[in-house]
Amino acid sequence: MDKGTADDASYTDAPTTHEPPCASPLVDPAGPYAGGPWRNYFLILLDRTPTPIAVCRADGEVLIANPAMAAQWGVAPGQLRGRNLLDLFKPRAKEQLRRIAEAVRLGHRSRYPVEVHWRAGSDGAEREGELTVDPVGDPSVQPPALLALLRVRETAPPPPAPRGSASPVEARILALAAGGATTASIGTALGLTVDGVNYHLTRLARRWRVQGRTALVARAYVLGVLAPDSWPPAPA
Repeated sequence: MDKGTADDASYTDAPTTHEPPCASPLVDPAGPYAGGPWRNYFLILLDRTPTPIAVCRADGEVLIANPAMAAQWGVAPGQLRGRNLLDLFKPRAKEQLRRIAEAVRLGHRSRYPVEVHWRAGSDGAEREGELTVDPVGDPSVQPPALLALLRVRETAPPPPAPRGSASPVEARILALAAGGATTASIGTALGLTVDGVNYHLTRLARRWRVQGRTALVARAYVLGVLAPDSWPPAPA
């Protein structure tokens, strides 16, 4: 596996430049799977998991991150080692962090979701999601290591076009029809056949639930498809 991926040779040399008084001894990020061949299995699984995951110390210092997590910043996994989750993610509510700190201090073992946002390193876009923090490791070791799983909130798709919308071609057909043009002349002006013009008019009539060309033109003005103060008629 390439250098910088989840199965780096050793994690016992993680930076300790700002270790708080309550920090735990350095732990193997494989946790209960640190012994024997299970450690390699754990690291391989972590490396291939599509969910962004990081294992960190109780103070937030990253011990190991998988490629999916590193991809959020456009870096190699090894480049996140020694960074702090609080520098990478910004919580929406700081009360959530205080709740996790108190739970870790008391030795509670539960999952704690935190709403976070961050700026992606690949394109600089602002992203948001939920970071689930789960204390892991030997219960006798206090404070425990933390397993952080990130659920990226997908960008909402654009809202569907309103029922009154019309394509550029449809708007031009309506404008010509409003000016009194015949179906044949509309087709000539727009490079359409007569059947093509009728096809568009029929679709508009069904979409807007009206009948007849006059009603279509009137509806187009009401919906703002045609400019109300323009003559000859023109799309808005």
